[in-house]
Amino acid sequence: MLSTLSLTGCRLSVKAQPRVWTVDDNGLADFSKIQDAVNNASPGDTVFVREGTYNESVEIGKSLSLIGEDRDLTTIRGQDSDFVISITASNVSVKGFTLNKSISRPSDSGIIIVTSGNTISHNKIVGIYEGIILYSFSKNMVSDNIILSSNDTGISLVFSTNNWFIGNTISNNQEGISITSSRNNWFIGNTISNNQGGISISGISSFNVFYDNNFYDAVRLESGLANTWSYGGEGNYWSNYSGQDLNGDGIGDEPRSLDAGNLDGSPLMGMFSSFNVILARKTYSVTLISNSTVSDFRFEEGTETGNRIIRFNVAGEDGTIGFSRIGIPIGLMNYSFVLVGEQEAIPKILGASNKTHVYLYLTYSHTNQTIMVISSKTLNLYNELLDSFSKLQTDLDGLSEIYSKLLKNYDALLGNYSQLQQSYSELNASYHDHLSDYQSNLENFKNLMYTFASATAIFIITTIYLSKRSHTPTSKVFEDKK
Repeated sequence: MLSTLSLTGCRLSVKAQPRVWTVDDNGLADFSKIQDAVNNASPGDTVFVREGTYNESVEIGKSLSLIGEDRDLTTIRGQDSDFVISITASNVSVKGFTLNKSISRPSDSGIIIVTSGNTISHNKIVGIYEGIILYSFSKNMVSDNIILSSNDTGISLVFSTNNWFIGNTISNNQEGISITSSRNNWFIGNTISNNQGGISISGISSFNVFYDNNFYDAVRLESGLANTWSYGGEGNYWSNYSGQDLNGDGIGDEPRSLDAGNLDGSPLMGMFSSFNVILARKTYSVTLISNSTVSDFRFEEGTETGNRIIRFNVAGEDGTIGFSRIGIPIGLMNYSFVLVGEQEAIPKILGASNKTHVYLYLTYSHTNQTIMVISSKTLNLYNELLDSFSKLQTDLDGLSEIYSKLLKNYDALLGNYSQLQQSYSELNASYHDHLSDYQSNLENFKNLMYTFASATAIFIITTIYLSKRSHTPTSKVFEDKK
C-alpha cells in the first residue's frame, strides 16, 4: 500500500530506442520529403534517404544522422533558401549526398554549420557559392568531401576553432579554403587544386595545423601570424617545390618557406594519398607519398594461405624514376617482401618506423607497374624461426666467448696455483731447514746450559769449601800451645 501510495502522481518514462526513418521520392517509404522525416524524427534517430533527387532545402534542428544511400545517386537540390542543408543542432551527421542548387546565388551555401560536434563526410557539393561554411563554432569534423563549387569558396571558417578537415578534395573555385580569425583548426590530407587561390588566411588566424595536404594552388597569408605546416615528420606537397631528396625518404631536404613565421620544414616530394582498409571490424589507414600516379588500390587476404597483400598501380612519364613511401599499420600486416611487377624489390625501411607503423621507401622505372606489398604467414613464421635461430646462435656465440674467457682465467689460475705450489714447497723446505737449525741450536744451547750449570755448581761448591776453610776457629790451637 505504501509503495503504491508513494508512486501516486509520479510519471514513469521509458527512453525510446533510436529509430531509422526512410525517405523515398517515389512514395514507397516512411516519407517522400527529407524535411518531413527530420521533423518527425527524435534526437538520436537516423533518416535514411534512398537514391533519387529531392528538390528541397533541409534544416536540421535536432541531433540525428542524415544518411544518403549513394553519394553520386542521392541528390538534394536546394530551392528558395540560401542553403541546401542548415545545421542548427549539435551532434548531427550528414553523409552520402550530392548537394547543388537549381539557381545558385551569391551568399548561398551547400552546408552551413552554426553549432559544435557535427560530422560532415562523403558528400559532393557542386555549383554553390560557398560549399561548406562554419561560423563561430568548434569540434566539427569535415572529411572525405568533394567540393566543386565553380564559384566563390570551397570551405569557409569564420571565428571557428578546433575543427578537423581531413581528406577533402577542393577544386575549381575562386578560393579553395578561406580562414578568417580562426585558430587551432587541423587540415590533414586535403587536396587543393585548380582554384584561383588555394588558401587565404586572414584576421587573427594562428595555430592552425596543416600537414599531408596537396597544394597545387597558391597560399595567401594576410594575418601575419604563425601557423604550423608540418607534423610528425611530414609536411605538405607543394607543386612548385624545387628542393631535393638526397637521402631518399620522400621528404625534401630543404624547407618550404611561406613567410618569416610560416615554414614547412618537411615538404613532401610527392602527392599524399590515404586509403582505408577495414579488417575484423577495425579501420586501418595506409598512406602513400609518391611522384607516380597511383590507382586501383586494393587490400586482399588469402583465405587459404592467410597472406595479406596491398596492391596498387603506379604510372609516370617513360624514362623517369618513380618512388613510393608507404606507411603500413603493423596491426594490418607485417611486411614480408615487395614485388614491383614480377620482380622482388628491396625497399628501405625508414627511420620513421615505430611500434605502430612501418614506413617503406622504394624506387622503380616509370612504366605502368603494379606494386604488391605482401605479408606471408609462412614467411613470417620462417623469419621468426630464423630470428630465433640467429638469437640462439648469438647466445651460443656469447656463451662460447664466456667459456673462452673462463678457460683463459682457469689457465691463468692454474699457472698461479703451480707457482703458489712451488712457492709453498720452497717455503716448506726452508721451514724444515730452519727447524733443523733450530733443533741443532737448541741442543747446543742445552749442552751449553748443562756445562754452565755444572761450572756454576763447581764454582759454588768450591766457594763454599774455601769459605769454610777460611772461617775455621784458631783458639783451640792457641790454647794447646799454651
